[in-house]
Amino acid sequence: MHTDARTTEYCTVSSVRDFAEAHTPALRMRSAGEPSGSRAFGREPPREEADEAAPRSEMDLVGILSAVQETAYTWDLESDRIEWAANAAKVLGVRSAELIASGADFQFLIAPEHHQRRAEAVLGPAGDPVEGSVQFRVQYRFSPGGRRTAGSLWLEDHGQSVLDENGRPQTVCGVIRVINDRYWEEQRLLHRSDHDELSGQLNRIRLTEALGSILARAERTRRTACFLMVAVDNMATINDSFGFEVGDEVLAAVAQIIRAHMRVGDAVGRYSSNKFGIILNDCGPGAMRVAAERLVRIVRDTTIRTAACQLSATISIGGVLLPDQASTVPQALGHALQALDKAKARRHDGFAAYAPCVSTEEARQRNISIADEVISALEQNRMLLALQPIVDTRTRKPAFYECLLRMQRPDGSIVSAGEFIPLAEQLGLSRFIDRRVLELAVDFAKENPAIRLSINVSGYTSSDHEWLVALHRLTGGRRQITERLTIEITETAAIHDLDVSIAFVDTLKELGCRVAIDDFGAGYTSFKNLKTLNVDMVKIDGSFIRNLASEPDNQVFIKTLVEIAETFNLETVAEWVGDEETAQMMARAGITHQQGFYFGQPMLADTFPGVPKD
Repeated sequence: MHTDARTTEYCTVSSVRDFAEAHTPALRMRSAGEPSGSRAFGREPPREEADEAAPRSEMDLVGILSAVQETAYTWDLESDRIEWAANAAKVLGVRSAELIASGADFQFLIAPEHHQRRAEAVLGPAGDPVEGSVQFRVQYRFSPGGRRTAGSLWLEDHGQSVLDENGRPQTVCGVIRVINDRYWEEQRLLHRSDHDELSGQLNRIRLTEALGSILARAERTRRTACFLMVAVDNMATINDSFGFEVGDEVLAAVAQIIRAHMRVGDAVGRYSSNKFGIILNDCGPGAMRVAAERLVRIVRDTTIRTAACQLSATISIGGVLLPDQASTVPQALGHALQALDKAKARRHDGFAAYAPCVSTEEARQRNISIADEVISALEQNRMLLALQPIVDTRTRKPAFYECLLRMQRPDGSIVSAGEFIPLAEQLGLSRFIDRRVLELAVDFAKENPAIRLSINVSGYTSSDHEWLVALHRLTGGRRQITERLTIEITETAAIHDLDVSIAFVDTLKELGCRVAIDDFGAGYTSFKNLKTLNVDMVKIDGSFIRNLASEPDNQVFIKTLVEIAETFNLETVAEWVGDEETAQMMARAGITHQQGFYFGQPMLADTFPGVPKD
C-alpha cells in the first residue's frame, strides 16, 4: 500500500489540535512502518519499550480529551481497521474499543438514516475524487448498546481523509466529540425560531412558508389541498373578564386541541393573536367542510382548565381550496380571511367556505388601482392644492381659505379628495399626504403674504412628531407665516387620544398657529373638551347644517354650541352652507364664519388670483 507522510499525523481541526501541536508531538499517529496490532495511539507501550524519562504530555492530553468528551482515531480503509485513543470506550460508552475496532463495527452502531451522511462527508462523494486530502465535519446519532437500545449519543466527527495517488480515500484521521448538550440546545433554539412560543405551533413565518410549499406541490401534482383560517371567538371578552394570562391559556389549549386532531403531514400555525392557520393535504371541498365542522364541534365540547376556572371556547373557520381558489400565499390568506369574516357574520361557532364575489373582487382591484395612483402622484408631484373660501358672516368676504387636495392623473384629469383620501388613510398613506399638503400650503402662504390658510391633518399626524418638525423647517419658525395658518383636526381624532391631542395643540400654538376642531358634532364629544383642548375655532359638521330649517334638534344643537363658544371665546364655522336661507339662519344664530358652495367652490391654487403664472 502506498504510504504518505500525511498519514502519520494526528489530524484534527479542534482546539485540541492546537494544544497537541504545541505541547505533544508524542500524540502523532504511528507511522505506516510501525508494526500493526491492537495498540492504539495514546495507550501505554509494553514496559520493555517504555522510556522512564518520557514526557507525560501524551497521557495528559488523553485526560484532556476525556474531560471534553473527545476521542481520536485513525482508520485504515484497506484493512478496515480502526485504531482508537485510549479513552475511546469511555467517551463513546461502549464496553470495549474492540467492539468498534473496524469500520463495519462502528457503522453498525450509527443510526441507519445517517449512514449516507457520514459516508459522503468522510469518504467524499462517489465519483468526485480530490487530490491530496479532504477535510470533513459531520454530525450523526450513535447507539453504544446497539440500534435496538434506547440510549444514544450525538457525535461530531471531524478530521481529514488522506487520498492515494488515484484520488481514492486511503486513511482517515479524525476526532469524535460527544455533543449531546449542544445538539439538543441547537434543536431547542431551532424549534423556538420556527414555532410560536405560546401555542407551540408553527409561527407566522413558517406557516406562510409551509403554505407556499403546499401550493407549489398542489400545482405540480394537480392534487387539491385546503387552507383553514381559525379564529377563537370572544377573546376580548375572555381577556377583559379573566385577564390576559387566562386568555393565553385558552389560546394555547385550543391550539393543542386542533393539533391533536390533525393528520400526520398536516400543519398548524399561529397566524395572529387569536387566529390559527391549518394546512390540509390531499383535501377536497367535501373533506374540508367535514374537517372544519368536526373541529368546531370538538373545541365547543371540550372543557378548558385555566388558572381561574374551567372555561369553554368556540371557534369560527373560513376555508379555501388550493390551488383552485388561490394560487399564491397572499391570495390564500386573503381568501381564507374573507371566508372567516363570512363565518363570523353568520354566527359564532361556524364554518364558511370561500366563494368568489365579483363585486368584492372589483372593489379590491379598484382599491389597488387607487393606492397605486396615490403613490405615483406623490412621487411625481401630481398632488395639487385647491382652496375654498371661508367667509366672515357679517361681511361675507373671505376671512381665510381651507386647503383641499386634488390628484392629477397622467392624462391631466383631476380627482377630488373624497375619491382617494379615505382609502389612503386605511392603507397608512395619510402621513405622506399630510406632509405634501403642508409643503404646498406653506409654499402658497409664502407667495401670498396677505392670505390666511387652514390645513387639515389626519388623526395619525396629530401624533407624528416628524410633521411638526417639517412645519418648523418649512416655515423657518417665522411667525409671520405660522400666524396665518390654522390647523384643523377632526373631532373623532381629537377625542381618540385626548392627551396626545392636547400636546399637539399646545405645540402648534407655541409655534404661532391657530387650531380648529373640524366636523364637530360627528363624534358626539362632550362640550367640555372644547375647553380642555384649548382650540381657537369650532367647525360644525355639515350634517347639522344641511336641511337645518326642517331639523329642530339640529337648531337646538347649533344654538347651544354658539352659546358655549361665546363663553370660551371661540370662533365658529358652519360647513355645507348651500343657500341664502341657511346663511341667514347661521347669521341669526351667531355663527361667526360660513363655508360652502353658496360662497364659493374650491379652486386650484395655480388659478387663484394673485398667483403668478408660469
